[in-house]
Amino acid sequence: MIPFSILDLAPIREGGDTAGALRATTELARHAEALGYRRFWLAEHHNMTGIASAATAVLIGHVADHTGTIRVGSGGVMLPNHPPLVVAEQFGTLEALHPGRIELGLGRAPGTDRRTVHALRRDPHEGAERFPQDLEELRGYLRPAEAAQRVQAVPGVGAEVPVWILGSSPSSAELAASLGLPYAFASHFAPADLGRALALYRQRFQPSDQLAEPYAMVGLNVAAADSDDEARRQFTSVQQQFLTMSRGRKPGPLPAPVADMDALWAPDERERVEHMLWASAVGGPEAVRTQVARFLEHTGADEVMATTQMHEPAAVLRSYEILAAVRDQLAAGA
Repeated sequence: MIPFSILDLAPIREGGDTAGALRATTELARHAEALGYRRFWLAEHHNMTGIASAATAVLIGHVADHTGTIRVGSGGVMLPNHPPLVVAEQFGTLEALHPGRIELGLGRAPGTDRRTVHALRRDPHEGAERFPQDLEELRGYLRPAEAAQRVQAVPGVGAEVPVWILGSSPSSAELAASLGLPYAFASHFAPADLGRALALYRQRFQPSDQLAEPYAMVGLNVAAADSDDEARRQFTSVQQQFLTMSRGRKPGPLPAPVADMDALWAPDERERVEHMLWASAVGGPEAVRTQVARFLEHTGADEVMATTQMHEPAAVLRSYEILAAVRDQLAAGA
């Protein structure tokens, strides 16, 4: 059985607020646990009026407090934004509070614009270039302390929180392979290099203390509903956000669905958005089952990280119910 997991952006919806977004995320995490999803990850974004997960470690702790068994982690923490020692202390604390349930997915992008990076007191160029070194420093803080080690993460030392590399390029795949770490590819918004990155990761993987064989998780947008038409309608919320990004603007709160996207985009814009959203399963139960099966065959993924952004929280819960049923059907060979 291939595990399915959830990436949630804690979306702030048009007409809603941050408190409502965080309540919806908490309810979704409990729902995901009951449905048998393996992980529930949250992503770091800054200066985004439609995303409420900027304080990612804080929200991970809240979600872990309100669940009991599901693994909770970051998808991811953008390491260039933070001193490695601080990240080790945060996740060491989370691991002490929730033993065996915390995971640390790391990315090298800042997850925001240049002005916000400066507001974070970071250098965008230096941070990206230093990512491998910062990664090793961080992992060192999470290992048992060495005799001559003068700086320790407390909490954090000896926590051995599982580390993942996140990315959307061959370079991130090569880094994960060289370190023997699990790899999560962001195909849900940047699918262009998916095949090449997965091939490089598998070809160049070096076993490590954390992982004996390559393990690749791939992102997939999912908009499942009881009918194809309703799923396509709900999916227009995501399409509107990507249309805004394709026009070089920052998306705002998650918009309500519309009846017809053709009234909003030009043909070339539609082509660009559909390319960015290539890794998507949209439709009723049968259509989603077919698309997920095709995606798994195409990628050979070890795990699927699904993300569903819909304007109506109840529709999100229903989408993940349908996807869980699809997962179980595929596991049974149906």
